[in-house]
Amino acid sequence: MSVRPYRDIIRRKSRQVMVGDVPVGGDAPISVQSMTNTLTHDVEATMAQIRSLEEAGADIVRVSCPDEESTAALKDIVRQANVPIVADIHFHYKRAIEAAEAGAACLRINPGNIGSADRVREVVRAAKDHGCSMRIGVNAGSLEKHLLEQFGEPCPEAMVQSALEHAKILEDNDFRDFKISVKASDVFLAVAAYQGLAEACDYPLHLGITEAGGLRGGTVKSSIGMGMLLWSGIGDTIRVSLSADPVEEIKVGFEMLKSLDLRHRGVRIVSCPSCARQAFPVIKTVETLEKRLEHISTPMSLSIIGCVVNGPGEARETDIGLTGGGNGNHMVYLSGVTDHKIDDAHIVDHIVELVEQKAAELEAERAKDASVRQAS
Repeated sequence: MSVRPYRDIIRRKSRQVMVGDVPVGGDAPISVQSMTNTLTHDVEATMAQIRSLEEAGADIVRVSCPDEESTAALKDIVRQANVPIVADIHFHYKRAIEAAEAGAACLRINPGNIGSADRVREVVRAAKDHGCSMRIGVNAGSLEKHLLEQFGEPCPEAMVQSALEHAKILEDNDFRDFKISVKASDVFLAVAAYQGLAEACDYPLHLGITEAGGLRGGTVKSSIGMGMLLWSGIGDTIRVSLSADPVEEIKVGFEMLKSLDLRHRGVRIVSCPSCARQAFPVIKTVETLEKRLEHISTPMSLSIIGCVVNGPGEARETDIGLTGGGNGNHMVYLSGVTDHKIDDAHIVDHIVELVEQKAAELEAERAKDASVRQAS
């Protein structure tokens, strides 16, 4: 029995596929991905964006391949990237074949859009020959005509049926190394479609609320829909679709997973909204610390609380804590225990130093444990 059963998330059992060296599904960690918005044939610009996504913690990056010029550039991109590259293919089957030959780890396709059965077979053959997985991407905005005629409008049943029809095309070609997404910009529609698909098959599911909006609205919308699914154990890889810098998608994705205790990366800050009791400027302090601590990838927790009402209690549950004490005497907690005081002028620099020290200690312990496991 779990000590805190109310926190348990029982993940849906799915088969596992590989996207390059990243496992998706099964008991693998939920992976976080984003997509470049540069012209793919501009290798320098595309790689600059991929590097930024890698630094933010992206597990997988997708690039669009609408033309031959893009797939021609893909070989250089795959060679330089440190994460698996997914090629986004919409219609032309030759682009899918070229992308597989260029080393793409995965092809995002709709088999029904590729064309004849012979063309689908050619794409499958290329994927098999080059160790390439696939993602079937169903979107409420581009459902097949026969499904719209059958159901009257985009609905969960239509999206699930579309996904299963596409899956059968690949299964008929003896190919099962794929994951599926059923995205919609409507939260209710997307959630219901994913719930239906989760019951209908055991393929890994890629979660997303498509065209979610800008940074604030899209984050809220995605968190509601994807958060509900993840909380119920559905989802093996995610993308937060924002009209914003793609790096923000990775940040929001990890925050979402961290909130549900599904992934741990970087510093998780617990902070109060501030009020008249605050003994230092909480909002400005947290805003500065978030930026100053972006380089920390080691999982740890930090509490920044403006006064002693909730400060000591939160500090007991975090690796490092700061509670406002007034008169420039703010209490610093280490591992939940009062340790020393700090004045106003040195709060940020001191907390950053403590976090960096703690990160170094945790990484050293991790390296030592890994060395012991290898020796045994």
